[in-house]
Amino acid sequence: MKRFSKLLLAGAAGAVLSFAAASTSMAAEFNFKFHHLLGPKSPAHTKMIVPWTERVMKDSGGRIAIEVFPSMSLGGKPPQLVNQVNDGVVDFVWTVLGYTPGRFPRSEVFDLPFVHTNNPIATNMAMYDLLQNGMIAEDFKDVKVIALHVNAGQAIHTVDKPIHTVEDLKGLKLRIPTRTGGWIIEALGANPVAMPVPELPQALSKKVVDGAFIPWEIIPPLKIHELTKYQIEGENNTRFGTTTFMIAMNKDSYAKLPDDLKAVIDKNAGLDWWKEIGQIWTDSEKPGIKMAVDHGNEHIVIAGAELEKFRTALEPVVNRWVEEVTAKGIDGKALVAAAREAIAKHSKEGM
Repeated sequence: MKRFSKLLLAGAAGAVLSFAAASTSMAAEFNFKFHHLLGPKSPAHTKMIVPWTERVMKDSGGRIAIEVFPSMSLGGKPPQLVNQVNDGVVDFVWTVLGYTPGRFPRSEVFDLPFVHTNNPIATNMAMYDLLQNGMIAEDFKDVKVIALHVNAGQAIHTVDKPIHTVEDLKGLKLRIPTRTGGWIIEALGANPVAMPVPELPQALSKKVVDGAFIPWEIIPPLKIHELTKYQIEGENNTRFGTTTFMIAMNKDSYAKLPDDLKAVIDKNAGLDWWKEIGQIWTDSEKPGIKMAVDHGNEHIVIAGAELEKFRTALEPVVNRWVEEVTAKGIDGKALVAAAREAIAKHSKEGM
């Protein structure tokens, strides 16, 4: 009887919550859908996306309602998120630019090795600069950009082989998130295997790959610490390339808002928000590596002359990218120089 009563109470509570959510939606003038690829326990969902939507709803005085759908729960695969927001299937997405190769050629500069190194805040601010000055703006003509950002950068995670030198990577199969990530892996003598990050745990457990290029923050939600033994990065948190992300809004969804609500979106899409995202991703790294070390994994830090060998091995990746985009009429050399200069400037500001 007690169990039955508890079930009734739980059901009643659920009904109240559902009714409350429905009432909020019904009270709003504009009801939007926000779709993304990671789960509801991921830092991206809990610390970035949901707080942002709550802020927008509050600032709108309840006139905007945004429902968040994690884990591709509205259907499709992660590479389809860009088309979903372009076509108006959803109103907002958070996605990886590199999941649609060739779609954002200018912004790819920030994925390159040793362009971004270890400071997500500085790199996000540099991306903001290059969007505002027009150098990468053409990539985003079809959407309303809410934010561009990077993660802390690609560290190396391996199942059962420690990595201390470039030579240690030779022949390994490593998951990569983007095509430039594939170039990085090839330059280090390993074999790239492309896949969206939600597919990684199964690939590691079945030994489809020997490891992966991902940041620390993804360790807890995907339990990477249980599937690998070694976590590797350069000294001073130096990473080997990164992944560039976008929070985007459908242009028509934005256009239909009255000016005062457009101002709410714009206020929450400014430089302060881009900086905040950088801090969120910086802070999300520490719990990830701690979880791995506490589990008994080894955290390997490559330093000095050996790290310089990685830099030397990876510089041809930058040159390859410059040659490719230059052939398409994009000044790749100028983009690399501008990105590095802006990142260095903003890194110094944070010291």
